[in-house]
Amino acid sequence: MLRILRLCSVFEPRALTPASVAYDAIGGMQNHVAELTRCLDRLGVSQLVVTSRQAGPADRTQFGDHGELVRTGLPVPVLRQAWAPLAAPYVLRGGSASRVDLVHVHCGEDVAILPLARLAARRHRSPLVATMHLNVRHSLNPTTLRDILVRTGGGAAERWLLPGADAVIALTPSAAGLLRTDGIPADRVHVIPPGYDPALFSEPVADPFPAVPRPRVAYLGRLVPQKDVGTLLRAFARLDTKAHLLLVGDGAARPALQRRARALGGRVHFTGFVRHTQIPAVLRHVDLFVLPSLYEDLSSALIEAMAAGLPVVATRVGGTADLVRDGENGLLVTPRDPAALAAAIGRLLADPGLAARLSSAARQTAAAYAWPDLASKVLDIYRRLTGK
Repeated sequence: MLRILRLCSVFEPRALTPASVAYDAIGGMQNHVAELTRCLDRLGVSQLVVTSRQAGPADRTQFGDHGELVRTGLPVPVLRQAWAPLAAPYVLRGGSASRVDLVHVHCGEDVAILPLARLAARRHRSPLVATMHLNVRHSLNPTTLRDILVRTGGGAAERWLLPGADAVIALTPSAAGLLRTDGIPADRVHVIPPGYDPALFSEPVADPFPAVPRPRVAYLGRLVPQKDVGTLLRAFARLDTKAHLLLVGDGAARPALQRRARALGGRVHFTGFVRHTQIPAVLRHVDLFVLPSLYEDLSSALIEAMAAGLPVVATRVGGTADLVRDGENGLLVTPRDPAALAAAIGRLLADPGLAARLSSAARQTAAAYAWPDLASKVLDIYRRLTGK
């Protein structure tokens, strides 16, 4: 049985509590890694997943039929790079089964994870695969001192270590092109996007928010500066419509956003954290999906919205423009432009024919993003590198 060591600074949480909101505990990367791990487990792959504990306890549990999940690190919402040294003993031993056939690291804004992965690959004399959820050199748009430090440190780690990886997985063609220009050999760069679970979208489901009037515009994701939900609130204030806005998710920016939303007179609804298995129910009962991000490689929430057949409005950033073709399967606008965002939202709410056409095209686009198919592509890379 193929044995994979998976390193990821974040993973889906056991549960979201008020304490864990400060840890930015749920988002596309967390869902991506968990869904990939589940699909590979069903394909008979043994996996040791090592991740940070965030607000929960440090522990070791079974995951699926063939996997182990180790959560380690310190329960602090700052200096979280410190989880990597505490993870090193698990990574270097390889879990209860010491054999490791391949190391797969998932890279976001965690500066320390790439050196840890390189050390693990050398220790186990195994190939190294890196999935770039966020290329900090090219995609991170610094807005704080922390962002500047992450871009500087993470960019250095990427320049130093990524060219030595046996395979690098980008989420979009444009991200893959940037990796090739950074000197990574073209035959080592692969494009495998995040996906959605078709089984979650196959059955009728009840409306989880029946008290919210229609039409409904939805945002789904973390409430953090990167997502720029503040611009969405400013755009919504410009709309001459009775539409309601559902903000589905949680994060450290929620209190400030709630204060801003009071001016909209009850038309903005903060749902808090919604478990990923309930997301199809949310999407099935809204009329329009909006993603106002400042930077984004590729949002799994956007893919799920398109899989649900929603017309989408998104900002022209990163891999979003690879997925959404303006006027064909959605609408694209400039980031930080509330007037343009309001115009796009208003256009779709006022034109049911356009909304229906974009909805149909969005569903067709998303059909190529089913997780079982994408996981098989990842497994093909594993087999090619290990010969197993």
